Amino acid sequence: MRIDYLTLFPEMFDGVLNSSILKRAQDKDMLSVRTINFRDYAENKHNQVDDYPFGGGQGMVLKPEPIFNAMQAIEKTPETRVVLMCPQGKPFDQQLAQSLSESEHIVFICGHYEGYDERIREQLVTDEISIGDYVLTGGELPAMTMTDAIVRLLPGVLGNQQSHEDDSFQDGLLEFPQYTRPREYGDLKVPDVLLSGNHAKIEAWRHEQKLIRTYEKRPDLLERYPLSEKDQQILKTYKKQLKSKD
Repeated sequence: MRIDYLTLFPEMFDGVLNSSILKRAQDKDMLSVRTINFRDYAENKHNQVDDYPFGGGQGMVLKPEPIFNAMQAIEKTPETRVVLMCPQGKPFDQQLAQSLSESEHIVFICGHYEGYDERIREQLVTDEISIGDYVLTGGELPAMTMTDAIVRLLPGVLGNQQSHEDDSFQDGLLEFPQYTRPREYGDLKVPDVLLSGNHAKIEAWRHEQKLIRTYEKRPDLLERYPLSEKDQQILKTYKKQLKSKD
């Protein structure tokens, strides 16, 4: 995978891209990254990349020329995904991360100021994406967050493919509870089923816990999850147990 970042602050990416999983992916030649300061593509002697909005209003708007020129300098294919980091965009989730992880080339446009000239959005962008219903100073942090979520899904990056297959949201549910040594910590014990060696029972317990945890913490996810009759019975039993404790 190849990722290009159009940004006014390329130094912001140094620590993230050169650490942990993202560094490992580059060391394995599974990922190549490049930061491009689109100020270098401005068409005025002061390298100005923003200007006042037509019609008046607060703040400054990114000019089209630097972004268009920078995009022309990038080698792209018809399949290149050009992502505009924007609070108006589609909410980023695990399914979108999976879709983007199947791309060979992604370009992130990281803006600043009050917004973008609309012609950038209309002519250059394939995806408008938001990481949440709040506004940040720029698109660099969202781009880095998305990169981490995307790259860890590339086959071979994590070493153990199962690692991300059990993640929260991967199948539409939250992850099951995890335990490690010691088996007992004070009066807190690891559930017996996890020590049984019975893999079928362990998988059944984990699925049950995923349903319960999702119901407790993110019930909205269950509205989109295809609950089987057995799943519905698990939740019905759990709800009865909750009522009996009241």
